[in-house]
Order: sequence, then structure tokens, then C-alpha cells
Amino acid sequence: MISTDLARELRAAGLVWRPRSGDRFQLDEPEFDADVFTVSDMTIEPRSYPTGTLLAFNGTTEWALDSVALEDALWLPSEGQLREMLRGAFRTLSRLPDTYEVEIEVAGIRHRFRHPEPADAYARAVLFLLARLA
Repeated sequence: MISTDLARELRAAGLVWRPRSGDRFQLDEPEFDADVFTVSDMTIEPRSYPTGTLLAFNGTTEWALDSVALEDALWLPSEGQLREMLRGAFRTLSRLPDTYEVEIEVAGIRHRFRHPEPADAYARAVLFLLARLA
């Protein structure tokens, strides 16, 4: 799973989240750091209103939460979602002795991003592409 720090960097870099079933997220508050939630049509569903999107907690008796504003949630994109974001730039994911390496190609130049977790290596590549768009 992607690290919270890289998820925050992706959000700060402009990555927009449009919640869909299966997406994982955390509430962006220190007391919820250990809790990861999953969007599901049955328990946590996105609801769009003119004022913004809310994540509604349906039937969760263990939480005193009815809903949370989307901007108060931190999306934790999956490895597959991050790979999708790279689109045609993605070349390879390689397992090295102590790390993973994601290679992308932009304008004919290859760029490599390493991290011990494959999702975080993908996230670093996405951050690179977002920075190029800024």
C-alpha cells in the first residue's frame, strides 16, 4: 500500500480523486493514522452535492461518523491505479535486490524511480509527471 507521506505529496501536487468502489483512504487527522477505509457501495459511498462530495458511512456502528468531506480524506491509490496514471509513459517495473524500480519514458528520455515498496516507486513516477504538468 502507498505510504501516507507519498499520498499527501500526490494530493499537494494536484492529483484529483474521484472516489469509486474499492478505493482506499484515510481520514487526514492524526488520531486516524492507523485506520484505512475502503469505499464500498454497501458501507462507505461517495455522494455528490452542489457544495462538494461527501463520503457517507452507511451502517457502520463502530464509528460515530455519518459522513466526511472529500477534502478531509486522503486517497491511498493502489499500485494498479498508479500504474494506470502513468499510461503510455510506463515501461517496466523491476525487482532489484533491495528495492523496486519503475521506469517511464517521457519525450524519448527514460526516468527511473526506486523504492522498497512497488506502490511507492509508482507514486514517485506519478509525482514526476505531475510536476512536469505544473
